[in-house]
Amino acid sequence: MSEPSVNLDVLKALGDNTRYAIYLELARSPRPLATADIAESLQLHANTVRPHLERMRDAGLLDVEVGGRGDVGRPQHRYSVAADAPSLGLEPPSVPVLARMVLSMAKRLQASAADAEAVGADEGRARARPYASAPSTLEALVSDLDRLGFDPFVTDAPIQPSSLLDELLEDDTDAVVAFAHCPFVELAQEHPELVCGLHRGLVAGFVAQMGDAETRDFCTLTSRTPCQVTVAAR
Repeated sequence: MSEPSVNLDVLKALGDNTRYAIYLELARSPRPLATADIAESLQLHANTVRPHLERMRDAGLLDVEVGGRGDVGRPQHRYSVAADAPSLGLEPPSVPVLARMVLSMAKRLQASAADAEAVGADEGRARARPYASAPSTLEALVSDLDRLGFDPFVTDAPIQPSSLLDELLEDDTDAVVAFAHCPFVELAQEHPELVCGLHRGLVAGFVAQMGDAETRDFCTLTSRTPCQVTVAAR
C-alpha cells in the first residue's frame, strides 16, 4: 500500500512547472547547488525557489547538505537529487556505467597512476586552450574546475572575481585551490590511484598549457581533506 502513495507524492511534487524545472536543473548538475545558484540559472527570486526545494525534499526527491559558505553568519544549504529518487529518464545511466567499466578495464590491464596522469594531462591541455585570453591561469583553472563540478575555492574563501585571484599570482603568492566536492568520489574511493591520477594530470596539464604557472603538492582523498593543489607563478 505504501508504494502507490510514494509515487503519487512524487508526481504531485513534480506536477508544478517551476518545481519540475528546478528538479531538471539539479538532475543535470554535476554538483549540489545552492538556492542562489538555482535562482540565478532559472532567473527566479531565491524566495520563490526555496519553498519548492523544501516541497521536493519532503517528497524524498532531494538531499541537502549544510556548509559554512553562505551569507554572513548563515550556513549555506546545497541541494542534490536524492540517491533513491526516481530517475524519470533524466539522467543518462550509461555514463557512470561506462566510466566504471573503463576504470575496471584499466585496472585489469595494469594501468598505473602515471598512465592515468598522462591521460588527464592531455585532457587538461585541451580544456585550457579556450582560456588562452583569460586574465590569469588561476582564474581560468578555477572556472573550469567549477564547470566540472569540483566546487573549487582558493585558500579559506569562496571563489571571488578575478581581482582576488590575479592578486595572488601577481604577488608571486602560492595559491591553494581546494575542492569542496568531487563528482567522481565513488569511483575515486574504488580506484584512487587511477581517478586521482586523472584529476592530478587534468590540473597539471591545464596549468602547463596556460604557461605562466605550475602545480605543486597535489593532495588527494588518500592524503587529506579536502583534496587540494597548490598553484604557483613561474
